[in-house]
Amino acid sequence: MNSNNNLKIKKYIFIYDNNIVKAFLFAALFWGFLGILVGVVISLLLLYPEIPNFIFDKKLKLSGGLFGYGRLRMIHTTTVIFAFIGNIIFTGSYYSLQRLLQSKLYSNFLSWIHFWGWQIFIFLSWITFFMGINTSKEYAEHEWFIDIIIGIIWIVYGINMIGTILNRKIKHLYVSVWFYISTWASILLLHVFNNLEKPISFFDLKSYSIYAGVQDALIQWWYGHNAVAFFLTTPILGLMYYFVPKSVNRPIFSYRLSVMHFWSLIFIYIWAGPHHLIYTTLPNWVQVLGTIFSIMLIAPSWGGVVNGLLTFKDSWCDISKNPVLKFFIFSIICYGVATFDGPMLATKTLNSIAHFTDWIIAHVHLGTLGWNGFMAFAVMYWLVEKLWDIKIYSKFLMNLHFWLGVVGVLGYVTPLYVGSVIQSCMWKKFNIDGTLMYKSFIDSVILMKPFYFIRFLGGVLYLIGFLIMIYNILKTVKIGKFISYEKCILYNNISNDNSIALTWHQWLEKKPIKFIFLALLAVTIGGAVEIIPTLVIKSNISNIFTVKPYSPLELEGRDIYIREGCNSCHSQIIRPFRDEVVRYGDYSKSGEFVYDHPFLWGSKRTGPDLAREGGKNTNSWHFKHMYNPRLVTKNSIMPSYPWLFYRRLNYNNIKKKMLILTKLGVPYNRYEIHNAQNSIIKESRAIASSIYNDIPMVKFFFNKQKKYFGSKFIPLDQLEIIALIAYLQKLGIDIRSL
Repeated sequence: MNSNNNLKIKKYIFIYDNNIVKAFLFAALFWGFLGILVGVVISLLLLYPEIPNFIFDKKLKLSGGLFGYGRLRMIHTTTVIFAFIGNIIFTGSYYSLQRLLQSKLYSNFLSWIHFWGWQIFIFLSWITFFMGINTSKEYAEHEWFIDIIIGIIWIVYGINMIGTILNRKIKHLYVSVWFYISTWASILLLHVFNNLEKPISFFDLKSYSIYAGVQDALIQWWYGHNAVAFFLTTPILGLMYYFVPKSVNRPIFSYRLSVMHFWSLIFIYIWAGPHHLIYTTLPNWVQVLGTIFSIMLIAPSWGGVVNGLLTFKDSWCDISKNPVLKFFIFSIICYGVATFDGPMLATKTLNSIAHFTDWIIAHVHLGTLGWNGFMAFAVMYWLVEKLWDIKIYSKFLMNLHFWLGVVGVLGYVTPLYVGSVIQSCMWKKFNIDGTLMYKSFIDSVILMKPFYFIRFLGGVLYLIGFLIMIYNILKTVKIGKFISYEKCILYNNISNDNSIALTWHQWLEKKPIKFIFLALLAVTIGGAVEIIPTLVIKSNISNIFTVKPYSPLELEGRDIYIREGCNSCHSQIIRPFRDEVVRYGDYSKSGEFVYDHPFLWGSKRTGPDLAREGGKNTNSWHFKHMYNPRLVTKNSIMPSYPWLFYRRLNYNNIKKKMLILTKLGVPYNRYEIHNAQNSIIKESRAIASSIYNDIPMVKFFFNKQKKYFGSKFIPLDQLEIIALIAYLQKLGIDIRSL
């Protein structure tokens, strides 16, 4: 009697908005196709680098580098990560949040601001990357004004999500919501601190990172690794925890395992970034911490794998009836393999073999194509049936997509894993007399070509599967009827009896603000411990008195190097290995990068390291190499850069650049800044003169051009190629004078 009197039943009626879910879903399809297509194109360019020359012929030199390999790579990564996966995260989170919280979205207006703002950000990324406007930072190449747009849109998403959580009708927060919360808080933190940069003026697009050298490298990979953690992992786990149980119509395997998985994952993940910088000039204690926590990551990561797969334990017989289950299962398996591969790469032994090889590319794509891609496919198939209240148009096409995708993923990563081991062995192999067996880097490039071809075929199959999915979904949508709004009636029993004992986590789930604070604290600790000492303790960075700032011309050349994305294929860090020192020169020291805003160490050697490139080859060699790499290196897969030979070097902003760098600690004096343009003219003429002396035909050609173009003629010493050569000739020179 008394217990019945303590019960109150409340009736809630509200509407689920599916329109925003539909918008993000179609955006994911659109950008996903473009992102994968660009990926296939750049994989083809590694096999046939002269395709742009063949297609555009003489117009390529007038393109301004619009279709340069480095620029296309930035477009590919940004589109796949932020446009395809980003839109599917928002698709799944907006759908699941309403149902998990049994509440309408906090603001439909904010939802649409979020949607259109995110698409504008992606569109601006394409425009700016095509134009060569970028910062070179991995997964964060956007310039300062786009970074501000991203931050604003991300805050809008957070306000909408947190507002919905605070208005919820269900008191506890389900595990998916935990992962959404940690994603939002962590990405906001990472985005802000990684993208602290100074524009040369409010009206200029160019900026410089406030960090330099070693410090910039640490911040970048703190962001880069954890962008993978908190944009490509935690929100996808949130989708897994919601859509996998829904697809099999039973609860997740273990709530307790979910709790352990969540908190251990977000706490440990943030420490692991330095494993990208093992054997570099990063302080050794930071490298050790990165390795330790990377290995520890196996446990929480596989906790999620076990929880996901065991949810299917009584549903294996349903796979033939419901093909979407296959996508979920393969996605989780790829997650398990990738999260074993990653920590193993953090061990010094495997890192010494695999880093800078195509192993890194295989590892990344196993996660994106397998884990992220297949989870996205499964969510989209599942949602289309629910939102249009109809079964998928063709299960046959869905199965065909699955197998094309599986073969595509395996065809992409397997040859790279195999080839990378051979690649690394070739780099490290010595003759009996102590000389390198494969002295020329091109030997390993030739070796990789068959593996690149198989990788390309894998990408093509994956793209074909994606196109089949688009067709299948569009046919389903055409015959179905979209449910714009779903009416929900909730009868909620509210008890006045507070005697029910709660665990600490059940209590925390009812306190969303405290939950957000603790999640943010968990991801802040690791970053603070690793980053703050590196920034404030000067002894972490050695002082080398011979290292000088870049001259004005070298600085302009470095900006061109960044614009073209050259660091995508060339590293600028020599590790203390015998083979690297013999091949490239003395190993790198932390003090030689103190004026590098940003750092340019790279993460992949498609071409040789350039840290000691200065003085190794003549100016005329670089001139020919940039015009057509195959003129100096037979079988090279490097693209040509003919536009650098037709574009006038614009150094009108050189004083602004030097003034900003001075504020960041680069010791330019007033005289150097005031005479920067004269310095450029003088240094440019010296380089051009040396090219004329080495290659008389070049002088003859330019004299002929002068007569033909008259007042429109651009002399050799005023072209962009001269600035780039100046920068390349600077690399490593200061260290050699020790």
